[in-house]
Amino acid sequence: MSLENRDVGPFSAAEIPPPTVPPSLPEMWKISDLILLILFIPLDLFLSNLLALTGYLLLRPWVGWRANLTFLSHNVFFLLALQTIFYVFLLAYLYLMIVVHYRRPFWAAIRWRRLSLGQASRFFLGGIALAFAVLFAPALFPESKSFPLEKMFNSPAAAYALGAFAILVAPFMEELLFRGVLFAFFEKYGGLRFAVVGTALLFAGLHVPEYWGAWNHVLLIFVVGITLSLARGITKSVTPGVILHLAYNATLMAILFLQTNQFRGMPGALRF
Repeated sequence: MSLENRDVGPFSAAEIPPPTVPPSLPEMWKISDLILLILFIPLDLFLSNLLALTGYLLLRPWVGWRANLTFLSHNVFFLLALQTIFYVFLLAYLYLMIVVHYRRPFWAAIRWRRLSLGQASRFFLGGIALAFAVLFAPALFPESKSFPLEKMFNSPAAAYALGAFAILVAPFMEELLFRGVLFAFFEKYGGLRFAVVGTALLFAGLHVPEYWGAWNHVLLIFVVGITLSLARGITKSVTPGVILHLAYNATLMAILFLQTNQFRGMPGALRF
């Protein structure tokens, strides 16, 4: 009996169902997705401002706040709340883009990889070393006497809030955006070198408003960005950059804490 005519279990050969072919997944990191992400940023800013102002106006009568809307543009706690809302919307957008549109696991798509304790410790020490390198780097440009970020450290409470945000929130969200998502776009369409330099430039550009007039700091932020992008490119993972970034920020805040007598010597002491 030929194989074609032989019964196989409960089915004849002609009745055996074909193997299931998994559906094809959409291509990741398309130019159209990058354009949509760029268009989402100003929308996110608008929605974040609207929500933060609405929350302030609703809570104001209950908690007795007296600050007017003009004052809020310089209020550290309001600005941190605003930036936190902005990051929440951004994180939600990126999650939906990756999980819903691309149908990929979120952590795998952004190249988050678990490190051993030894690996994590080495990157943490690297972040500390990077902070000291920045602190002792020679000045190359004349600087203004003060800059916007320095003015935000106007009280111990503001300094503690800024420190907590710089350590607990900024490293993950900035690395997610620059080294997790934008790096993937840039590497795909421009290559590794373009991704390293491009994301470092954008990273420095993000900090220009904070350091306006303090161009040495902007240059050093670019060097830090190059270091973080190189870590992403060499390890193929965003995790080392998050640890480096966290250790870098934590070291600078710890030094400032010690220099200012537990932030009681603010303002005018910020020199990193």
